[in-house]
Order: sequence, then C-alpha cells, then structure tokens
Amino acid sequence: MSRPSPAVSKKTVSRVINRSEFITDKTRQAVEQAIKMLGFVPNPQARALAFRRNFLIALLHDNPNAQTVLNFQQGVLDAIKDSDLALLVRPVDRGSDRLLDDVRVFLEKQRPIGAMLLPPISENDDLAALCENLGVRYVRVGSAPLDDARHCVSSNDREVVAEAVGKLVELGHRRIGFVRGPVGFRSAAERERGFHEALSKAGLTLPAGYSAPGNYRYAAGIEAGEALLSLAEPPTAIFCSNDEMAAGVMSVAYGKGIAVPADLSIIGFDDSPTATHIWPALSTVRWPIREMGVRAARILVPDFLDIGAKSSDEANVMASTFVERQSVAPPSR
Repeated sequence: MSRPSPAVSKKTVSRVINRSEFITDKTRQAVEQAIKMLGFVPNPQARALAFRRNFLIALLHDNPNAQTVLNFQQGVLDAIKDSDLALLVRPVDRGSDRLLDDVRVFLEKQRPIGAMLLPPISENDDLAALCENLGVRYVRVGSAPLDDARHCVSSNDREVVAEAVGKLVELGHRRIGFVRGPVGFRSAAERERGFHEALSKAGLTLPAGYSAPGNYRYAAGIEAGEALLSLAEPPTAIFCSNDEMAAGVMSVAYGKGIAVPADLSIIGFDDSPTATHIWPALSTVRWPIREMGVRAARILVPDFLDIGAKSSDEANVMASTFVERQSVAPPSR
C-alpha cells in the first residue's frame, strides 16, 4: 500500500490548481496525485466567487474585417486551450457616444480577468484608462506600439509595406497606385507611411489621382479599381491596404481586359484566405495576427497559463513578412 500524501492546507491546494510558481515540485506532484485519485474537478462558479472574477478573458473589437477578428480569436484560443479560461467576444461601436459607458457596464457585469482590445479601438487611450481604473488587465493590439510592453502587442506595418512597394520599384514600376485603409485607423496610417517611404527612397512621388480611399472591404476595392484603372494613364502596379480591397481591384481589372500580372501588378496586405483563393494568387504582406493573439493572451494572463510574466518590447513586436506570389511582374508598358 502506498503511503498517504502529507496533509496540506486549502491555500496550498488552491495554489496548485491555479499553477502558482510558489509551490515546490514535490508538493505539486503530491497534490496533483491526490486530485487525480479523488477525481476532483474545480467548480468554476465557486472559484469565481473566491477570486471575485470570472475565469473569462474578453476580446473587444469594432473591425470591418471579420477574418482579422477570427484569426486573432483563434490565436487566443490556442494560448488558453489547456487552461480553465474561456474567451468572451464582444463587438462594440467605436463611433458611439456611449462607448465608454457601454464597455464599463460590460466589464462590471462580466468581471473578466482581462480584456484584449483590437484595432481601431485599441488606439483609444480612454478605453485603456477605463480598464486600468476598473482593475481589469488589458492588452492593446496595433500596427505600431501603443503602450508599454505589459499592455501591447504590435506589428511592423510601415517597414514591411515599404519593403513590398520597394519590390515593385525593383521590378521597374514607376506608376504605382495606392488604395488607402479607413480614416482613423492607425493600421491605415502606418501602411500609407510605408508606401510613401518606399516611393521617396526611389525618388518617386505619387501622381495626382493615383490614390483612392478604402475601408478594408471588397466593395471599396471595386470602387478604387474603377477610379484608378479608368485614368488616361493608369498605374502599372497598385498596392492595396488589405487583401479584400486587392481582390476588388483585380476583379475590375479583369472586367476591363487588363491582365494580372502582365498588364497590372497588385499587392495586398493580411495574407488572408482570399489571397490564395483568387487567381493569380495574390502577392501580399503576411500579418501575423494569429500569433499576435497567442502573444496577447500570454501577456494578459501569464499566471493562468503557467508561463511566468516574460515580456520585452522586442518580443511584443511581431514581424510581418512580404509573400511574393503570381500577381506581380515587371511592367509591360
């Protein structure tokens, strides 16, 4: 008969269940063995009462690109799959006068451990301050650093867009059009800066009429394509601020008898499923949004994921990469 495990306090058992790092390996093994023998399953409602928090982390968003939200969400679920945590997704209206009040009520009712803020609402300093005042942990996600390393995961949009547009310049393109992202989005601003930096480096400027507004939706790409490809001297290449709009531009090109990439090169941003579901396959920037979701969860609740609070400014900037496919070629005219 095996010797019974020595008695331990309720607090020690609680620390083992919650994966505290302040427990010796010997004690942890003994308690886990007892839990297994007894078939004990923690009661989430009781634990929520004890912690005065639900075992929830919230994802707040108001983003027109559903695929971005889904990809980020999948990253968070990857990170918490072996924990007791659950993800609560909450769409909000960034244009509402009641945004702060609505988020306050939501956080006070649901009592999540923490909240992740997707762009563009992640750029709202008042939302971050609200989380801080309510004692809710938060992480802001963006296309550039928005906060310190404890509260932010970002990407390098400006630099990688400059690289992608530089590729068009290397191929010989000089008439390069641009489809912008939504007004007020930091991602749109960062990508536009990268575009102009690439042109400036090559000694080029954006001709009048070669820029079109966009909102990250397919229909905006259609409108932009009609405007840019109806010019008397249309661009030989177009950079679009996301893949959905790039697909819209490509559709217009085919409708006008403009071959891609023989007559027109197109580059998008995201590397969404759209990029490989159209033909020719779209050259694009791979935005590591799923990996950003994993990282955001690990920053938000390291104690619940048994990984310790490990973060640095460098680790929290996730590198986007240019993916060259069949939609780019040297200009034919």
